[in-house]
Amino acid sequence: MEVVRAEVIGSLLRPAWLKEARTAMQGGRLAPTEFKWIEDRAVDEAIAQQEAAGVDVITDGELRRSSFLGPLIDAVEGYRPINERIGAQSQWKTEKGESPAPPRMLTILSKLRRRRSIAAEEFTYLRARARRPIKVTLPSPLMLALLWSPKHSHSVYPDPFQLFSDAVDIIRGEVLELAELGCTYIQIDAPELATLVDPHTRQHSFEEQGVSPDRLLSEGIDMLNSVAGVPGVTFGLHLCRGNNAGAWMASGGYESISKQVFQRARKFDIFLLEYDSPRAGNFEPLTDLPSDKRVVLGLISTKTDSLEAQADLIARIDEAARFFPRDRMALSTQCGFASVAAGNPIRPETQPAKLKLVADTAHRAWPTSEKAHMASHV
Repeated sequence: MEVVRAEVIGSLLRPAWLKEARTAMQGGRLAPTEFKWIEDRAVDEAIAQQEAAGVDVITDGELRRSSFLGPLIDAVEGYRPINERIGAQSQWKTEKGESPAPPRMLTILSKLRRRRSIAAEEFTYLRARARRPIKVTLPSPLMLALLWSPKHSHSVYPDPFQLFSDAVDIIRGEVLELAELGCTYIQIDAPELATLVDPHTRQHSFEEQGVSPDRLLSEGIDMLNSVAGVPGVTFGLHLCRGNNAGAWMASGGYESISKQVFQRARKFDIFLLEYDSPRAGNFEPLTDLPSDKRVVLGLISTKTDSLEAQADLIARIDEAARFFPRDRMALSTQCGFASVAAGNPIRPETQPAKLKLVADTAHRAWPTSEKAHMASHV
């Protein structure tokens, strides 16, 4: 894959008219065929917005999903909502303090069974319309740790890693199908790993729920390796501390997990890392990255409506370059704009401005790649 400097993470804000149409379709007031035309229009606009902003690689905005977990939830059986909070899902924070999750939560109540592929539809439609390199995002199978309940799921999956194994099979199937269709860049979103940097989250969201953090950082990473490593496909691993309508789960630097994750996740070529706030710590853990990897610095926040100063971003890139080769870096937002359907609390017009800031700053920070990029499009 050619070097890209201006990256996107995945999700984009869903237009109000798309959300209204999905509600109407789910309520039986709009035919699925009519909804698909509306969905296609939303993806077309997402593609145009990213290309106009000048980013080097684009996604379909994950607009066909209910959330970034879509490939593991929307087209997979095994879940039902329950009228209580699951501890692992309840610890969300904002600048104003705790932001508890609603009491009605999805949980695992039967064996997982994949009905269809979502990612294949996303890729084939995007490939036919995009004029720039594209990628597909898939959720980490370990994310289902947040939906495994020792009370409700134990009879089906006594060990949560049995659940993860079934989820690995589903995601691995998506990866192989995408590769056969010609996809060359796949990103696995694994926020569950980065939330382990926070001792409180580690204990409350994992240990107390019967999910071993140590196993996640060993056996779990081996599971992630098993979905990557397909010839001809570049794999990225995205780490963040939670992104739920502007809220997050964890705070802390990468140093408590960097050796395990960066060195054990050997099948991944690119590490896309959240670095937009002091909650992410400093850049020193980048020294734990093997020299043949690439890192994407998530310096621009999708959680806030204000635009970062380009000079400050350049200075932070310079600082990161003290710990990892600058020519093996790129720039992105810290996460997607809408990991869940509600989206982050920013104005619609802020999204393209943030994407343009990513592109303009990256092409200023790495001017030789900008010239090569321009030449390739002449």
